Amino acid sequence: MSPFSFTHILTQAVDELSESESYKGLFHQHTDGNPLPSAKALCDIIELARAIIFPGYFGNSTVNSRTMTYHIGVNVERLFDLLTEQILAGLCFGSDDESSCTGLQREEAASVAARFISRLPELRRVLATDVEAAYNGDPAAHSFGEVISCYPAIRAISNYRIAHELLILGVPLIPRIITEMAHSETGIDIHPGAAIGSHFTIDHGTGVVIGETCIIGNNVKLYQGVTLGAKSFPLDENGKPIKGIPRHPILEDNVIVYSNATILGRITVGKDATVGGNIWVTEDVPAGARIVQPKAKK
Repeated sequence: MSPFSFTHILTQAVDELSESESYKGLFHQHTDGNPLPSAKALCDIIELARAIIFPGYFGNSTVNSRTMTYHIGVNVERLFDLLTEQILAGLCFGSDDESSCTGLQREEAASVAARFISRLPELRRVLATDVEAAYNGDPAAHSFGEVISCYPAIRAISNYRIAHELLILGVPLIPRIITEMAHSETGIDIHPGAAIGSHFTIDHGTGVVIGETCIIGNNVKLYQGVTLGAKSFPLDENGKPIKGIPRHPILEDNVIVYSNATILGRITVGKDATVGGNIWVTEDVPAGARIVQPKAKK
């Protein structure tokens, strides 16, 4: 059968897909000359940041103590250029009036990129504590290098910490893309809005979900399948969820949550508490408590 026999079907599909009502809310009106966020560029940014934070493990493997300043300098310069462009893309994308994406916004993007880079020493310090926590918490880990190179939690947590800093600096869209990249790669879903302390680790990691308004203290350990989620969504007068209100759990210092536990709502799991596997928690857990499944009655 000739392809031309299907012309009317294709034409009808084009007409239906071009109807404004069919793409309402799904269409991004791009302004010529404005940059668009690039997944490839953001991947390069993450790899550059990792190469700076963990020199020798990512990027150029020939780096040594004598050439450290040179390699970090080259990576920082490239990171600044790429990050400025992507922050600008985020600012333009998030603007109500995209035609206003001007030289002033480029200057703002460069300023934010520079401020982010100034935070890299602190990011390295905190991520070093996460590596230490993963190593100390896993008898199967033989070295820090193995943890940095192999553990999905370090990939996901490093993406999260980078994205969180950008979110704090007011960058729209880009932080969420960065954490979703790690989500796709590792199965660990950490919203960039969550606040997470030092010495944080996730054992195995697959299926972990950490919501936007979670607050997690220091020395917290989660196992695979843990959900730190919201119990319910308050609605506005139009029946739509109210955005931005605290709705996820608070985990204080030294909390351990075992596999497939689900902790929902704005509740507090107190310092030094342990939450066992495969249970739902919707009420506050006292400090030092040990919450486990009740034993089945015989």
